[in-house]
Amino acid sequence: MAETGTQAPAPGGEHALRRTLGFRDLVVYGLLFIAPMAPVGVFGTLDAKSHGAVALVYAVATIAMAFTAFSYAQMVRVVPQAGSVFAYARAGLGNGAGFVAGWMAMLDYVLIPAVAYLFSGVAMNALVPEVSRWVWSALAVVLTTLLNLWGVRAAARVGFLVLAMEVVVLAVFVVAAIVVLARDGAQRDWLSPLTGDGSQGAFALSAVLGAVSVAVLSYLGFDAIASFAEEVTGGSAKIARALLFCLALAGVLFLAQTYLVALLEPVSSARLAAEPGRQGSAFYDTLDAAVGTWLHDLVAVSKAVGAAFAALAGQAAAGRLLFAMGRDGRLPRVLSRTDAGVPRVALLCAAVITLVAAVWAARRDDGVDQLVSVVDVGALTAFTLLHASVVGWFAVRRRGGPVIWWRHVLVPVAGAAITVAVIVEASGTAQVVGAVWLATGLAVLTAQRGRRSGRTTTT
Repeated sequence: MAETGTQAPAPGGEHALRRTLGFRDLVVYGLLFIAPMAPVGVFGTLDAKSHGAVALVYAVATIAMAFTAFSYAQMVRVVPQAGSVFAYARAGLGNGAGFVAGWMAMLDYVLIPAVAYLFSGVAMNALVPEVSRWVWSALAVVLTTLLNLWGVRAAARVGFLVLAMEVVVLAVFVVAAIVVLARDGAQRDWLSPLTGDGSQGAFALSAVLGAVSVAVLSYLGFDAIASFAEEVTGGSAKIARALLFCLALAGVLFLAQTYLVALLEPVSSARLAAEPGRQGSAFYDTLDAAVGTWLHDLVAVSKAVGAAFAALAGQAAAGRLLFAMGRDGRLPRVLSRTDAGVPRVALLCAAVITLVAAVWAARRDDGVDQLVSVVDVGALTAFTLLHASVVGWFAVRRRGGPVIWWRHVLVPVAGAAITVAVIVEASGTAQVVGAVWLATGLAVLTAQRGRRSGRTTTT
């Protein structure tokens, strides 16, 4: 008989999480994970790829990710459980698909924090070069892990202060940029962030879409909000609102800052494309040239602290995913143990993995590239299964009442088409690593089914 998923209530006792989070806490976690100034590191790459239409890239990327946010909002209302996409795919597609979704999501949830810790270590090493970046990365892991072990509510309170700092720095940048533009004028045409700067020829839609495949990675993490479904007060509808709010707000922030910095950018997109070495520092170089080094340093400090707390939110989400898969017996059940409503075993396991990955990457020159290539395909594959679970739950199994075709079929199918297209545009390395990880997960799933079948036969 085929395995089927069911909507099971969260168990109590030692496997229960404590409900302490409100709407603001969910938004804090979502924005911390995304990071309000996420485009800083990829601005130059996107500017070169899109022929200067970098603001348009983020507008399109926001719309593209809205399909995924909408599917999350659909499923969190009917399956309000920790584990996020693992729980949704299990309910909508069956236990096997749920395991695969959770397995692929682990690449996202467990290793994205390692990338953020690495960014924090690199930024702190630039400010205090006497201390190696791997030491800074390790210290960031220890600090944020202690906050997560303290409890989700306490971590959210500290995270709110960090998020407020990031928003203030972003506001300072916006005001400084507007002052410079009003005083000195723009380096490029005022519409160029939406139409291209013309240095690489006429506007090319294919170039914009190619850049979108990179830009959507700036949004990875907003979905982590769904993993706190068993710790929110007031019902799962609050999770859905927080998901959509975070994505919309992030889209506005990303579009505004890239529009402004593109106007200030003195280097053409053609030159950035011809000199890839300039792309990574393009945002900072523009601040130096247009405003001054003081804003460069302020943004750098904000990114160092913000990256560490983006990792805090990511580590918390990873812990909930491991907790849910352990509770379901898909990973060792010890991961499902809680202490005062906090999944400390799962959190410590996630922390150890991210610590090893972050320190390993911090000691390599190509560490960032190695980690990022692993993360992307896992998240996008999980998103694809999320969209399929909406169709499975509402249209195939008809568990959610009357089928609303645009909501339950058209939107998730379009969302799946977008995520598959982004996977196709990913690097060869990312595709190979994703395929190997998927094959490993399928082998684990086959072994688990074999053991369960053997136990059934003997009883």
